[in-house]
Amino acid sequence: MTVSLPLVLVLGVIAWAAIKFLGIRLWVVVVIALFGFYLADTFLAPAIDTGTRTGVEIVNGTND
Repeated sequence: MTVSLPLVLVLGVIAWAAIKFLGIRLWVVVVIALFGFYLADTFLAPAIDTGTRTGVEIVNGTND
């Protein structure tokens, strides 16, 4: 069974769980999200993209 969820929804649930159960402050979640957007505009973006895609392929079992 394949389930398709938007990444924003998954990250939102993770952020909510971190705030609710781990006691992470909201401002820390916001700073981490903003830092992620900052990284997306640097020379590290291709490496992050490749690593993320490879991880998703491994989890989904779709790697060739």
